[in-house]
Amino acid sequence: MKKPAPKITRKPVKRDNIVYGFHPVAEALTHSRPLEKILVRQGNTHERIKEIRELARTRQIPVQTVPEEKITQLCPDGVHQGVIAIMAAVAYRSLEQTILEIQGRGEVPLLLMLDGITDVRNFGAIARTAECMGVQAMIVPGQGAAPISADAVKTSAGALMHLPVCREEHLTDAILMLQAYDIAVVACTEKARDIIYDTDLSGPLCIIVGAEDKGISPSLLKRAGRLVAIPMVGNIESLNVSVAAGMILSEAVRQRRA
Repeated sequence: MKKPAPKITRKPVKRDNIVYGFHPVAEALTHSRPLEKILVRQGNTHERIKEIRELARTRQIPVQTVPEEKITQLCPDGVHQGVIAIMAAVAYRSLEQTILEIQGRGEVPLLLMLDGITDVRNFGAIARTAECMGVQAMIVPGQGAAPISADAVKTSAGALMHLPVCREEHLTDAILMLQAYDIAVVACTEKARDIIYDTDLSGPLCIIVGAEDKGISPSLLKRAGRLVAIPMVGNIESLNVSVAAGMILSEAVRQRRA
């Protein structure tokens, strides 16, 4: 006689990084607490949800519609009212204010834009390298980015506690802002003909790197001022994104010290 298959139960997610319910979520948004995103239950059309969505839009905090099961998993024993706010481990910064602060200190901008980096470990490793290489800020999209969670901070060896992260709703708009402040935007992609060692990376600069599977999105490649590649001679066609980021940042630092 076959033994019955063991029942699979999902372990509830820790609740120390969430706020739930209409009023607590609205309060978190109103008092500018660092938030990663807002989760709203499918079909939740309560009047307070409209208020929460508007507050989130004003602060450029992503709002995701999710099934009831997701809400229950995160908050199994609380009166969540179909809405949860997930706290961020660090506060996001304004890109324009960060640029002005860098220029005000008399520094040459060196920024890093991450497109489609959703793996927390890669995100943390990139942040660690970026901080070591003197990057003054990282730029991430409003959606489709790894959350700045406790795991990300741990993987970064604490670098995310020192490195400003700017979350922009649309990275194409962020590129336009960078260019308006005379910061060159260079996309690191295998599609490029020019290589990093033949490219001037010594001036005000923002480097874009993308996920290994999809690469940098076409809209960002079109907006970037220049495309550059890391030369490779082996059989593998792509590098881990954290390694690629380290290589091009190292070359930028080398040029700045030459």
